[in-house]
Amino acid sequence: MPRSLTPPVRALPFAAALLLSVIVLFTPASGVPSAPPGTDKVIHIALFAALALTGRAAGIRTRVLLPALAGYAIASELLQGRLPIGRSADAWDAAADLVGVAAGFAAHRVLSDAVRRSFRRGRRPSG
Repeated sequence: MPRSLTPPVRALPFAAALLLSVIVLFTPASGVPSAPPGTDKVIHIALFAALALTGRAAGIRTRVLLPALAGYAIASELLQGRLPIGRSADAWDAAADLVGVAAGFAAHRVLSDAVRRSFRRGRRPSG
């Protein structure tokens, strides 16, 4: 996201991703639709990749965002096991969350590098 946008505007996608993650991770089991095996891991990876990508795009420093997302991954699983929502803690879900965090950081790096190269050549990125 361009640095010319004000911080609150740059933070909107991160706020939306965070809200979506809370809804997905803490919906009672009775409200979770059935899906093929492994689908939940894909969802965990996608959620945490979105959090990492949008968090970095919002300008949150890696040294803050990385431990915060790792903590959120672990805490969300522990809470799922403790809250009366009919869900259970799953270490593999936490592992999928961490894979998502790594993917989101990598995607941000690739996209940031592409934008920088484009600006160095005197072109604005398309889109």
